[in-house]
Amino acid sequence: MTTIVEADLADPRHAEAVLRLLNEYASDPMGGGKPLSEYARNNLVRELSARASIRIVLAFEDDDPAGIALCIEGFSTFSCRPLLNIHDLAVNSRYRGRGIGRQLIAQVERIAQAMGCCKITLEVLEGNAPARALYQSCGFAGYQLDPGLGRAMFLQRLLA
Repeated sequence: MTTIVEADLADPRHAEAVLRLLNEYASDPMGGGKPLSEYARNNLVRELSARASIRIVLAFEDDDPAGIALCIEGFSTFSCRPLLNIHDLAVNSRYRGRGIGRQLIAQVERIAQAMGCCKITLEVLEGNAPARALYQSCGFAGYQLDPGLGRAMFLQRLLA
């Protein structure tokens, strides 16, 4: 039986689930193929707990952590309303194909609506066809202001 809950990082079971699921995701090729650093493993729960803008949804199959949606509140200046970014969405490989990702997204949408958000955003690798299909079936689409100027691109600049 799948249970979807908002994480309470003061609950050791939830904190451990977050670390386990994010480490599994980071270790997967779609997450970069490297486990979380020792620093991240030792500090992540404390750092996430210190940020009011973080919302985490967990999926459990019975008592086993099965999926996570880690979201960060942002703000749309054009809409003058909050937005919710799904920063990490992952389902443990043992539980893929069971609709858990869709259930996580549905809960994120309920949270975003309760927060008065104007939209939910996320990023996905071009080569992650299963995730792209899921997101498209849930109503996500590429972002553009003017079709003549093309779609928005996600860029990064690493800092030391």
